[in-house]
Amino acid sequence: MSAHSIGSATLSFGLVSVPVKMFSTGEPAAAISFNMLHGKDGARLKQQYICSKDGEIVERDDTVKGYKLADGRYVIFTKEELKKLEEPKGTGAIEIAEFVPAPQIARVYVEKSYFLGPDKGGERAYRLLAEALKQTGRAAVGQYAARGKQYLVSVRPEAQGLVMEQLHYGDEVRSFGEVPIPKIDVKKPELQMAVQLVEQTSSDAFQPEKYEDNVRKRILEQIERKVQGEEITEEPTEAPKTKIIDLMEALKASLKAKGTAGERKPAKRVERQAATKPAALKRKAASR
Repeated sequence: MSAHSIGSATLSFGLVSVPVKMFSTGEPAAAISFNMLHGKDGARLKQQYICSKDGEIVERDDTVKGYKLADGRYVIFTKEELKKLEEPKGTGAIEIAEFVPAPQIARVYVEKSYFLGPDKGGERAYRLLAEALKQTGRAAVGQYAARGKQYLVSVRPEAQGLVMEQLHYGDEVRSFGEVPIPKIDVKKPELQMAVQLVEQTSSDAFQPEKYEDNVRKRILEQIERKVQGEEITEEPTEAPKTKIIDLMEALKASLKAKGTAGERKPAKRVERQAATKPAALKRKAASR
């Protein structure tokens, strides 16, 4: 089943304009949520706005929005003023400003992604841009205005097409230098064992289909039990694992747990070789 477009835009670089359609990159599972009910009769509760000054119930039509200042006061804005603040309105234009080496866009800047497909009349230019980005190893960086906001975006090649990534602005991403990390020397034997553990647990490709949201699955199963009139059962707790304080011992234990099956095979080959030696010696002695 083909994906449904969630919007359209025009990607422009230089004097070239590429009409594109935007598609969601994923289908996230619906969040499991619970509603607030009246314990007495099970009726759904409604939210109300209460004035913190006089305790009066305020209807939505009587509310206004305000920006809080440092001294605690609020600057009040009307709906008309808020609309003016949202200008310029979204033009649907993805304006490319530059092309940078794709690996230089660190993953911490990526907020969300969208597939881009060619819109009517833009097939040739779309394909040309995808191939140019692929051959140069670069990503396009620009801005996109929509819903009263201006987004920083990158466009990179993916498969046979393009992906647009909504990015954080520079002042929205913290420096890793703010994270306190003490300087500790890595011991060579520990590093060798850690590398061995990584290689032993490595796969040739990322396969997200191997993983499942077990917590969501368990909650849905328990909800179904409740629907059927059964009691909610407590999830069995996992037995506490043995705590290994020494890092080297932890690495050794991890390698032993991961490589138990692999270590038995060479042992069998050694046994077969040992079993064939006496027979070979007998044949050699007989030939003399």
